[in-house]
Amino acid sequence: MRFENRIAIVTGAASGIGRATAQRLAAEGASVALVDWNEEGLSAVTHSLPDQSRIWHRALDIADEAAVEQCVADVLARFGRIDVLCNNAGISGGDYSPITETSTETWQKILGVNVMGAVHFTKYAARSMREQRRGAIVNTASVAGIRSGAGGNAYSASKAAIINLTMTSACDLGEWNVRVNAICPGLIETGMTAPVFERARAAQKEHKLGSRSELRRYGHPEEVAAAIAFLASDDASYVTGQALPVDGGNTASLNLPGMKV
Repeated sequence: MRFENRIAIVTGAASGIGRATAQRLAAEGASVALVDWNEEGLSAVTHSLPDQSRIWHRALDIADEAAVEQCVADVLARFGRIDVLCNNAGISGGDYSPITETSTETWQKILGVNVMGAVHFTKYAARSMREQRRGAIVNTASVAGIRSGAGGNAYSASKAAIINLTMTSACDLGEWNVRVNAICPGLIETGMTAPVFERARAAQKEHKLGSRSELRRYGHPEEVAAAIAFLASDDASYVTGQALPVDGGNTASLNLPGMKV
């Protein structure tokens, strides 16, 4: 019950890592505000969580700053404070074209959601955390923000930006006892990665998924949610400005084809 009597906002909460994070925080006692563009998915997650009086949800586009500002204000009006912010929402864009072919529209769409969505929520939620001189923010980046090969150009750049945003905002907010960290998932089975898993299963190659990680497997949303819960909790009270890979050891080596015996 590390989050008993604490209020958490989780974006991208309708599926995947966001849903698993909401479930983990709620199970440990948090009241949770769920945010996603998918109203139907939010309702399903809301009804799956215990004690409905502690759950609230809002469907919105996190790239819309005015909508985010209002959402944070409404969370404060309902719960009175914000202790934890999990900036998890993001899109892949599904564009793996080379840099010479990636459209400006793709860049703007992906950066608008993946980067500016986190910026907006951090901007408004951190103001409240600063006043109460306490808070924890956990951003979802990716191994794609550390190395190439795990996403398209715009997606990878957006996740690298999240890692840097984590460091700069941690420096901005540290004197008010507001911690900011990031997790960098490797290959995790979620709605975003579903096409990869579907293709592998259709080709009877599921056993190869995650084979380049040191643990020789892909990960699950609950494993990432556990790391998020750690960073958001008092167990990580002296940890800030860090980006933690949750990738089965994938970024621990060069991990190039043929490199390992």
